[in-house]
Amino acid sequence: MTTSAARETTGNAPADEFATRAEQGELALQRCLRCEEWVWYPRPFCPGCGGRDLEWRQTSGRGTVYSFTVLRRPPRGYGDDAPYVLAYVELDEGPRLLTQLVVTGSEPVRVGLPVTAETGAAEDGSAVVRFRPS
Repeated sequence: MTTSAARETTGNAPADEFATRAEQGELALQRCLRCEEWVWYPRPFCPGCGGRDLEWRQTSGRGTVYSFTVLRRPPRGYGDDAPYVLAYVELDEGPRLLTQLVVTGSEPVRVGLPVTAETGAAEDGSAVVRFRPS
């Protein structure tokens, strides 16, 4: 993945921070300093305890497929990637992310499949977080 255009900010500081870190190759999530819960999706408070004292921590980037589906008729703009796998990946740290699973080999996708994150920036400048089988 290469950067060829600047990403626009969303006006949502936590989401922008997540995207900036992903563009730099880091899969980081917020962690509540009060209750130690991981926070996903990025937001200004902890959904577990309501605390606002959050910090960004890099994750291991490892997880397992929790659920998946194969999209054969993708949305506009994704036609070159069809068919592709949309999956919930449960990170080793606990949160589940909805993401694209990039499958290039002959190994079938299955629930429980170990995966590793791939982060960066797309050609349009948007942040990309995908996973590949480990």
